[in-house]
Amino acid sequence: MLIVLATYTLISLSVLAVLAWMILKIGAMLGDCPERGALIKSAAVTVATGFSAIGAGGVLLIAGVLPFLGQEAALALTLALGFAAISLGLGFTHAVTILRAVAQGPQPIAEPVAAS
Repeated sequence: MLIVLATYTLISLSVLAVLAWMILKIGAMLGDCPERGALIKSAAVTVATGFSAIGAGGVLLIAGVLPFLGQEAALALTLALGFAAISLGLGFTHAVTILRAVAQGPQPIAEPVAAS
């Protein structure tokens, strides 16, 4: 079980680090905007930090379940990596959506149309 835990932790935290790095790279690319560049870059650091903290917590929570599936080590590793990939992927998608929203800036709210 120790090998399964070590393998899972190494792979999941590597994926987390790569996705956080990608958030920073996307923020750097969006930060080339002369208008909102500094705001976007600082948002990228903030979003990547939050993503890393929440992602690491999720990885550790999933790792806590692995000992309960001790008889089927291959199945446990596959399930744990699948859950980690799904949750980290969803978090990454949300992080990039936040960066795009920061890059676009505030959108005007349309006035409600009065009923006749």
